[in-house]
Amino acid sequence: MDSKTAVREALAGCRWQDVDVLAYKENGAAPFKAITRQVLFAEPELACELRYFEMAAGGHSTLERHEHAHGVMILRGHGTCLVGGQVRAVKAHDLVAIPPMAWHQFRASAGEPMGFLCMVNAKRDKPQLPTAEDLAALRRDPAVATFLDGQFR
Repeated sequence: MDSKTAVREALAGCRWQDVDVLAYKENGAAPFKAITRQVLFAEPELACELRYFEMAAGGHSTLERHEHAHGVMILRGHGTCLVGGQVRAVKAHDLVAIPPMAWHQFRASAGEPMGFLCMVNAKRDKPQLPTAEDLAALRRDPAVATFLDGQFR
């Protein structure tokens, strides 16, 4: 980051000066609903990226896993998340640790958007989507099945 961009002011609606609002992923790459991303920091000397994701009310991220870990802080709103086999309600300022190879997904409540900061390695592997067998195994837990059906709020 050069001296001209050392400070980027916060704007209304969880936006930041000189930070683009991007598509979450390419359409058709993986199932998701009503979510965007912003890359807040991606400087090589940090060796990590800090990103902000926001889901509209009722939106969700992709159900996926990968070899790298994530550190997540819910910045605004509330909803639920799946990490491994555990479904939890989350709200603003909650911290969520996502270990390597844990299935994970975030879902915004139906009543309001949910936004979260995500810190991740700059160099990382590509996400893996669940197979039919993976989904069947996850669905053996009734709470996870309810979450995956979008009914756990």
